[in-house]
Amino acid sequence: MCGITGVFAPGHDAARLAFFGLYALQHRGQESAGIAVSDGGTIRSHREMGLLSAIFDEDILSNLSGYISVGHTRYSTSGSSIVVNAQPLLESSEIGDFAFAHNGNLTNTDELRETLAPTTILQATSDSEVLAKLIVEGDGTMLDRICSVMQRARGAYSVVLCTRDELYGFRDPWGVRPLCLGELGDGAFVLASESCALATVGAKYIRELERGEVVRITKSGVESRAVDVDATSGLCMFEYIYFARPDSVLNDKTIYTARVAMGRELAKEHPANADVVMAVPDSAIPGGIGYATEIELPYVEGLIKNRYIGRTFISPDQQMRSRGVNLKFNPVVENLRDQRVVVVDDSIVRGTTTPRIVQLLREAGATEVHVRVLSPPIKHPCYLGVDMATYDELIGANYSVEQIREKIGADSLGYLSLEGLVHATGRKREEMCLGCLTGTYPNVPTTHESRRAAS
Repeated sequence: MCGITGVFAPGHDAARLAFFGLYALQHRGQESAGIAVSDGGTIRSHREMGLLSAIFDEDILSNLSGYISVGHTRYSTSGSSIVVNAQPLLESSEIGDFAFAHNGNLTNTDELRETLAPTTILQATSDSEVLAKLIVEGDGTMLDRICSVMQRARGAYSVVLCTRDELYGFRDPWGVRPLCLGELGDGAFVLASESCALATVGAKYIRELERGEVVRITKSGVESRAVDVDATSGLCMFEYIYFARPDSVLNDKTIYTARVAMGRELAKEHPANADVVMAVPDSAIPGGIGYATEIELPYVEGLIKNRYIGRTFISPDQQMRSRGVNLKFNPVVENLRDQRVVVVDDSIVRGTTTPRIVQLLREAGATEVHVRVLSPPIKHPCYLGVDMATYDELIGANYSVEQIREKIGADSLGYLSLEGLVHATGRKREEMCLGCLTGTYPNVPTTHESRRAAS
């Protein structure tokens, strides 16, 4: 679930705009980051492991002069967490150099790799490099090459690509990963994974890119082309549940509004005899407010989050996840002591965080802890770009709701139904990828490799 930005802004400092756009998308990936910039003649780049604030400073940004840029903040799924897999990738082709940044996960990487020329050298280990090399070895204009690749690549991919004088953005035919377009004015445009990045750099939100759409941005403006692929719509439901920032817009509706509606639906389905409602910061807070409003109980802050600890779900290994939970939260004892508490969380994936949270609340004096979850049980892995764990690791795939309640130590446990979740988003069920919840994925052709990686 990487974050990507693309900037075409004559007369502006594109690297700085890309940096602040990525800053707004840091929640989408924290392992590495990079920015590539073109001044119309030369493409320069800088990428390293770590957070944006540790990678970029004034000296580095000042050396990235230009008016076109692409940026990337990485959360690894395909390819290990090493600097060679950091993006943007820089490539050379017979029609010129380009920089490439990808959010998503391909399902036919091996098949595509076999079509590359025998002399092709792959330096990284990610599916992103395979996608970029296919463009290098394509025919025709850059737009022609991108459209050709989109007809062959299967899976999730939102991509920003800059040449020396053009910016491209394209979204897979299933629309699994988000990508939107904004305008700075005077012929300047911004592409980003989420609309919150547009607002950060002062760009006006125009629209989401359609699934299977390519946009080409030049000094003449924005050109759009649709790629015809037999594909069903499949926006990842986890954008609503967890990944997207609350102030971002999807389907002309803020994520905040959708999460409040999820909380209201959850309260209708699973009310609790309690005194107060709280939420696990940060992504569950709107849902907690919605739950409290619907059930007419006070909403309180029960846990204070250390903002400098990364999201435990994104941590690369289980040892870091367990350690992160201990560092991440402190209870507000005065709001919890002698109270029957409803705690709202966005999801339970492996089931390692929730027991510790329940224990923290009991240690703070809560007399009862009722856990409510803003999603149905997660029972299946994801092979489209979310590190959702294997079947063996998914607590929802191996235990009943009552067994999970016992494992986490809660007095009661309630999950939002699939119908309630979909209704809260304002979308149709057939427009979403619900694979991790139902085991039924969009009609993305999958290989044995992708199924094996998911399970």
